Amino acid sequence: MALFLQLAMGFGVSGKVVSVKDGDTIEILHGGRLEKVRLECIDAPEIGQPFGKQAKYTLGALVFGQEIRVRVLGQDRYGRTLGEVFLPDGSSVNRQMVARGMAWNYEKYCTDPVYARLESDARKAGLGLWRERNPEPPWEFRSRKRKARKWF
Repeated sequence: MALFLQLAMGFGVSGKVVSVKDGDTIEILHGGRLEKVRLECIDAPEIGQPFGKQAKYTLGALVFGQEIRVRVLGQDRYGRTLGEVFLPDGSSVNRQMVARGMAWNYEKYCTDPVYARLESDARKAGLGLWRERNPEPPWEFRSRKRKARKWF
């Protein structure tokens, strides 16, 4: 486990957002080193999907250059820090992305019922990706891409 995680598990850690990788992953400068942070409880469209670029742009508009706080929840299989990201005003970026229709509630990994309600409200309002008739969840998109690569 990364030293960052050993020190931060369960505590808030601050850092400046220096990069936005996609709609659910950022990079922060913390303690003189770069740390990738995957936003817990959400799954944003991949860059190659409809609304993938919009999700990345929305996340960037919310956090880029900001001094944010991360409530560290663990580490994913790719070595990224998992956490809930908070703006200086205390609002949750993770929740804002779902409320704006820029990410799904990642039910497989999220037990917080607030995310399901936020997704439901965004769907009903036709916000963001919910303007599409049948948006493909990112986990299905990734699975389909993996299966297609196996044929080559």
